[in-house]
Amino acid sequence: MGRLSAVLFGLMMAGGVGVGWAQNPPPAIQDPSKLYNTVKRKLLAGKQVFSFTQMKADVKQYCEYAKHYDFAWFEMQHSTLEFRDVEKMIAACPYAGATPMVRLPDAQEWHIQHATDIGALGVVVPTVDDVERAREAAKWARFPPVGRRSMGAGQAPMLWGIHGINYRQTINDNMLVVIMIETPTGVANAYDIASVPGIDVVIIGNNDLSSFSGYPQDDDRYQQMVKKVHDDTLRAGKIFGQANAKYAFGYALSKDSKFFQNGPSNDGWKPPAQNGKPMNQLAPPKGEQE
Repeated sequence: MGRLSAVLFGLMMAGGVGVGWAQNPPPAIQDPSKLYNTVKRKLLAGKQVFSFTQMKADVKQYCEYAKHYDFAWFEMQHSTLEFRDVEKMIAACPYAGATPMVRLPDAQEWHIQHATDIGALGVVVPTVDDVERAREAAKWARFPPVGRRSMGAGQAPMLWGIHGINYRQTINDNMLVVIMIETPTGVANAYDIASVPGIDVVIIGNNDLSSFSGYPQDDDRYQQMVKKVHDDTLRAGKIFGQANAKYAFGYALSKDSKFFQNGPSNDGWKPPAQNGKPMNQLAPPKGEQE
């Protein structure tokens, strides 16, 4: 076997190329304080993190809200936002405070590549029922040797590769991959899903889990499903969360629930009233209520 052939064969056997590619676990983060993904830094310190949900293309609104929350949840599963819209908003105020994250409609390569290329520091993948979908989410979010993200010409390196930071060499540590378990099938497979290398956070899609299971959220059978996902996620060494921010306080699993969609700001700021009524910061986004 020639030298080049031997090298290529070795890469294939190690999972570098070809159909034999296998996922490698990201290395442990040695110093979380150096992460520029501030929401990941907070999670690794054991803190709860909350977002605002950006549903429309509005740079002014986005930049104002971004001053006050841990992360921005760009909603691309249940809105008409386009990648170009998200790109403009991230570019307008990347250092306002909130870490930009995108909930995508699926785990397709092109969706995750677009999100990361335009500067998202995290992706949220919904309705993960099995290991295969979880692997896809993790695989496309990071560069080799731990993933299969390819080099692109997006704005991400210009936003985060500053002050001497090498974006290509640091983004794998800073990327946050969140998957949502929202069905009884996902609940049954929760431990295997959470154990996938490269998955950082597992959250319950509370309202969809109720919808798919047929159990209201105050039903003991529903709560048993949430408890199973919680237990399996922690056993796999991953971070647990719940989409519905009402579960952040006063519930049995609140202490271990760290990642939420919506919730209180980190500085006491409150969003403007809508139709004369103050916004309930713990409520799910409009259209996602029970």
